[in-house]
Amino acid sequence: MNPYLSTLALSAMPAIGSYIGGLLAEFIPPSKSNLSLTLHAAAGIILSVVGVEIMPEMLAADPPWLIFLAFVGGGGFFILMRRAIKFFQKRSKNSETQSSSAWVISVGVGIDLFSDGLMVGTSSTIAFSLAVMVALGHVLANIPTGMAAISSFKQGKTSALFRQILSASFIFPPVIGATLGYWVVVGQPEVIKFMLLAFTAGILTTLVVENMVPEASEYEKENYQETLCFVGVFAFVALLSTYLG
Repeated sequence: MNPYLSTLALSAMPAIGSYIGGLLAEFIPPSKSNLSLTLHAAAGIILSVVGVEIMPEMLAADPPWLIFLAFVGGGGFFILMRRAIKFFQKRSKNSETQSSSAWVISVGVGIDLFSDGLMVGTSSTIAFSLAVMVALGHVLANIPTGMAAISSFKQGKTSALFRQILSASFIFPPVIGATLGYWVVVGQPEVIKFMLLAFTAGILTTLVVENMVPEASEYEKENYQETLCFVGVFAFVALLSTYLG
């Protein structure tokens, strides 16, 4: 199979996770405990992919300072993205338009999926097994984001057909990201590939630390099920990486 077509197929997997989350939002009543459990699982998956699969590849690059500068740049980009989303959220609240707030959430999901595709495309130029692990990790990690986007529109009493079309449209951001990640780095020095990968890893690491874990902790009730879920999923993904890698 053509390597680029294989990359496109893998890039669809994060969107599948968001689509599954959208389906769950249609049938499962919102629950704080379930949300906390899902967010902890997603955090464990992302950190395992970054720490076990991506970091060893990044450390092999030369010069290393460029790689970690790109990693910090990814964190800085996330901060700007987060501030922009909050700005639009405030504007939507001021206008008391619930649908605009839902669209802001969906834009955030699209940006997240774009970064997923970018990471898959870049990873595939380094090692196909790395791209597989990145794609698999983001299937589960994107379920809560898909749930959040569709739930917000469901509260706005939009039609079920519209919500399903929206869920299906999540396929486009990761495909575009994977295309850019694949073709931009083809023929480029190895350090360019690793810098792009480090940039997206910085975005995702900051997302976990600054958003997912604090939000999940708001719903935690000292039962430690979420903590066990976090470490268990981290270990499972790391084990899967060991056997597939």
